[in-house]
Amino acid sequence: MLIQNSGNARLLSMTLAVFCLSIGYAPAATTEYPAVTQQRLDDAHKSTDWLTYYHSYGGESNSPATQIDPRNVKNLKMVWSHKFPADLTQGFEATPIVNGNFMFVTTPKDHVYAFDATTGKKLWSYDPQLPQIAYKTVCCDVVNRGVALYKDSLYVAMLSGEVASFNAQDGQINWKKQLFDPGIGYAFSLAPLAANGNIYVGSAGGEYGARGFIAALDAHTGDTVWKKYTVPSPDEKYGDTWPKGMYTHSGSPAWLTGTYDPENQTLYWGVGNPGPWLAELRPGKNLYSDSLLAINAGNGDIKWHFQYTQHDSWDYDGVNTAIRAKINYQGKEYDALIHADRNGYFIALDQKTGKLIYAKPFVKTTSVLGYNKEGESINNPKSYPKVGETIHTCPQFLGGKNWWSMAYDPKTHIVVVPSLHACGTYTGSKVSYMQGLPYLGEGFSIYPEPGSKGYGEVQGIDVNTGKKVWGHWSKMPWNGGVTTTASGIAFTGSLEGHLYAFETKTGKVLWKSPKLASGIVAQPSVYEVDGKEYVAILAGYGGANPIWGGPMATMTKNVPRGGTLYVFSLNN
Repeated sequence: MLIQNSGNARLLSMTLAVFCLSIGYAPAATTEYPAVTQQRLDDAHKSTDWLTYYHSYGGESNSPATQIDPRNVKNLKMVWSHKFPADLTQGFEATPIVNGNFMFVTTPKDHVYAFDATTGKKLWSYDPQLPQIAYKTVCCDVVNRGVALYKDSLYVAMLSGEVASFNAQDGQINWKKQLFDPGIGYAFSLAPLAANGNIYVGSAGGEYGARGFIAALDAHTGDTVWKKYTVPSPDEKYGDTWPKGMYTHSGSPAWLTGTYDPENQTLYWGVGNPGPWLAELRPGKNLYSDSLLAINAGNGDIKWHFQYTQHDSWDYDGVNTAIRAKINYQGKEYDALIHADRNGYFIALDQKTGKLIYAKPFVKTTSVLGYNKEGESINNPKSYPKVGETIHTCPQFLGGKNWWSMAYDPKTHIVVVPSLHACGTYTGSKVSYMQGLPYLGEGFSIYPEPGSKGYGEVQGIDVNTGKKVWGHWSKMPWNGGVTTTASGIAFTGSLEGHLYAFETKTGKVLWKSPKLASGIVAQPSVYEVDGKEYVAILAGYGGANPIWGGPMATMTKNVPRGGTLYVFSLNN
């Protein structure tokens, strides 16, 4: 717009200022924003920034930073913090994303904040002011797990079905795209993935029967490049693994960020539970529920799949991260994908073919008894609930590990896994699909795993064998994600409100922060600015446990709510 009258220009400037304040917009940062090129993303595993949800495309959640090491980690001190508004009292599950001197976090209800990564100065913020109907069909708290960066832009996916692009430096909106209507069963809760000019997202909504999908959007325009449903229609391959007509309300969501191989341009994306929960109502293997998909990132074609749990009746999902790792199993080298499944098995797959390398239980398992030579899960027929009947199972529906990120240290070949030791019951009940209503067909309860030392355990597992090498027990569940560093440290937080530093190789506790304002259900990020290393974590209890956790929710009822971002560095 050409402004010729200076009085009009001043009036327009004042109007814009009022509008900007209403959405939390602040003037642009003085520091120049470094463009996040494709090359930087491809090389993110070498970077001391934290450019993607898992630090790098491989999903390792491993930083090359070494300044903070096992000898000096005891000297960590908080250098800045930011307390979020009091009305945001749900689960804070985002991983702080750091590019240069810019840090980006999201909060419950899809607010976005940008900070100076060294001082905590707020640079800009955004409140989407979601419509009330956007909360109607959210399963497990109104959470958001973070942003994606690409070139000069930032991307966020929202509970309402919108995906939005912002100018990362100043918060101005580039575009918004609506991928589904709110309130009909779908939601977005994941951090998007950016690669090769596309922004990748996956839907939530398995508990409402919403047919899952993964979509690629053009990073510049937001236009849909491709959209792939996670349940095939009857005329597609594996469409016959479902009863006739059921694919339209089949659940199988793709609600957690996938990993990526830039060399082969392949996405590795997990798929969640089928709908309804009660397997008696849907005979068949129910592909691609509870599966890992290898997807052509350019066109959405499925290269191969591996189903972690066929014909799932326990809400075992399959969305947990598939980390790219080089392993040596029984004398043979593999480019592998490693995964700790909700069904209780630590699994390694051949990255090229999807063939099973090994599957080892890491918690007590009674419903899935193992895998056959074809890589199919061997399900215990006595563990299937029927209408009006109750069964017992280990693990229960929250799984041996839920979405919380594990971290892989390629130097020690150890992956650090936040684990849950809980069993439970299921009772079958009749259910019919109605759009926008829960679609379960099972009631449930939770109790401690027999013989366990608590509900939570942080485990170190050798990826070359799949066997546990150390464990740190917790009476409360351990819902915090893990980040490892090249110096041999694993950072992760507890529901009691402490950030821990473990020695990755042995599990020795090297440091524990003072008690923070709330419990931790997020993953830390580790980054450097101007040669100084920092550790950032969001504290803010919430998520699935206080809603679904039964006795685990009761034991954590006094954990304070509310969210605070903490940043630590060495006291020097």
